[in-house]
Amino acid sequence: MSVNENPRGQPRFAGPSRANTLAGMSLAFVMAHRVAEAGNVPVGAVVMVADQVVARAGNLRESLQDPTAHAEILALRDASQRLGRWRLEDATVFVTLEPCAMCASALVQARVKKVVYAATEPKTGAHQSVLRLFEGTATEVVQDASAAPESAEMLARFFQDLRQREREARNRQ
Repeated sequence: MSVNENPRGQPRFAGPSRANTLAGMSLAFVMAHRVAEAGNVPVGAVVMVADQVVARAGNLRESLQDPTAHAEILALRDASQRLGRWRLEDATVFVTLEPCAMCASALVQARVKKVVYAATEPKTGAHQSVLRLFEGTATEVVQDASAAPESAEMLARFFQDLRQREREARNRQ
């Protein structure tokens, strides 16, 4: 296998330009901030095809009371509906947090060509942190290390604020 091939010997997907990579990740952060304001864990995802945004979503597990309402799943569903196909072989997905096992499986099943994520997820990450579910698949996965600190800080702040609100609620009782 050469550097220009994925594990199946297929040519690597060049993916979006650096400018569009920045735009994709920036939009994922916008989605993450938006859902955090509604009390959801701040994770955002964007699906791009041919340097065009096809779908975007934020984590809505709390709002929808749905354990499957992760940003990646919602963005994949929207992209598939908009494109009229479930195979997203030409898509790049930008996400602010390393995908969990459920999302990693969905990304692989959708035949997504490339996943770019910001922060690692030490409890449930399925790329490198806990599991390695993308190994041996045609989906190329990379961490955008330059975006990781912003994502980690956003998540830490969200959970710190959540714990503070929970303490205040207990103290009022």
